[in-house]
Amino acid sequence: MLRAIFIGLSESQALRHFAERSPLGLKMSRRFVAGTTVEELLQTTERLNRLGIRVSVDNLGENVTRREEAQASANLYHQILEEIDRRKLDVNVSLKLTHMGLDIDERLACRLVTELAEHAARINNFIRVDMEGSAYTQRTLDFVRQLHGRPGLAGHIGTVLQAYLRRTLEDAQLLVSENIRIRLCKGAYQEPPEIAFQAKSEVDANYLRVAKFLLKSGVFHGLATHDQAIITHMQRWTQAEGIARSAFEFQMLHGVRRDLQERLPQKGWGMRVYVPFGTEWYPYLMRRLAERPANVWFIAKNLLRG
Repeated sequence: MLRAIFIGLSESQALRHFAERSPLGLKMSRRFVAGTTVEELLQTTERLNRLGIRVSVDNLGENVTRREEAQASANLYHQILEEIDRRKLDVNVSLKLTHMGLDIDERLACRLVTELAEHAARINNFIRVDMEGSAYTQRTLDFVRQLHGRPGLAGHIGTVLQAYLRRTLEDAQLLVSENIRIRLCKGAYQEPPEIAFQAKSEVDANYLRVAKFLLKSGVFHGLATHDQAIITHMQRWTQAEGIARSAFEFQMLHGVRRDLQERLPQKGWGMRVYVPFGTEWYPYLMRRLAERPANVWFIAKNLLRG
């Protein structure tokens, strides 16, 4: 029930307008969002790198309605890539196709993301195309496969698969056959039973099924989860299978399980933290609360401390 409530809240434009402009809303977002400016983002990134933690940065935003918004977002990503290279940070970039104008003009989105991927390739970096709701799944996969096949871009662009979708293992098999890197997560959108598993036990079982397939593929992938049971299971399984710790990485969200984020690299496991920033944080925060309602308690504690 809480999941459905928070997903519903994430789609409320009135609440979003209020929250993203209110001091209380900004304070609530601070646990999960690394500020609203590039400099705040880079400071957070540098701190995590010093702890041995890799980073993936995301300029929050989606479903833009004007070409100028898409271009401005792309320009900001170019700035971030320049700063990453100049400061020699262990960081790559995550973006959403709808933030690059996919809903406006597919050719616009293709041009903007291609230019960003080419920029990333020039500095030996990487672009991750995030997965959105199921209405965008096939278009996102087609887009990534096409871009990955362009000269000079193989290995510099990857995507995300969501374990709660019934199609995910088949999608993983296709992407791996083309050596495309995947971030595997559980999924954060409300989807109907005919296309998505509804029970946590079913989602977890599919997550493990796909994760084991990915880690046997020989392609470097990321396992995005805060679930201690899944992390422990995969640690034991990879050791039993003789899969090197350097062959993959665990991934987590900024502000969630920070203790575990620090412990994993100390024990030799690859760890990457997904660090979002920007003013359009409201839908992101609501989806984080939908994924894990316990996050409400973290926010409440932070507000009480304040």
